[in-house]
Amino acid sequence: MTESFDEHAMRIALDQAHNAWLAGEVPVGAVIVRAGQVIATGYNRPITTHDPTAHAEIVALRHAALLQGNYRLPECELYVTLEPCAMCAMALMHARFKRVVFAATDPKTGVAGSVMDLFANRQLNHHTEIVGGVLAEPASALLKQFFAERRAQIKAQRDARQAAMSRQALHGLDVIEPDPQHEPLPLPQVIEAPDDLG
Repeated sequence: MTESFDEHAMRIALDQAHNAWLAGEVPVGAVIVRAGQVIATGYNRPITTHDPTAHAEIVALRHAALLQGNYRLPECELYVTLEPCAMCAMALMHARFKRVVFAATDPKTGVAGSVMDLFANRQLNHHTEIVGGVLAEPASALLKQFFAERRAQIKAQRDARQAAMSRQALHGLDVIEPDPQHEPLPLPQVIEAPDDLG
């Protein structure tokens, strides 16, 4: 495959990353190619599917395996917008992918050279060619923009809660939260006067 095809396939993966963002997921997209043809795509879905394994690579891998009718995909190449994690890397090696092309590096969980390089581990029985940095800038910018917006949303929600609490306090509607450091105050008890006091 030529560099221009790598960029073309990565642009499709970037489109998938945008789909993830629209679904409220971290924007990572993946594309699987066989003999120059796209056979499967995927994007991050762990939040919406309640599935911690639903990374873009795994979603695309599952589609490709079903379409090919085989769990081994030795003629396939994966294009992904973020360096694969250990789970995805091992799944790709178990499926016998011949090549993995990624865009942005992941200094926290990437295992194609950032944290470690599982693909280069000679003790493993399959070795996959790795190419990194294809369209890294747009992929990295997309992730940075997503997380900046996510942080801004969280801050806006926190600020709105604090403003609501301030308004309640000004109107005498403040709620006193119990202090977990101290024992709760005893509830008042009603003591009835004996009948003979009257």
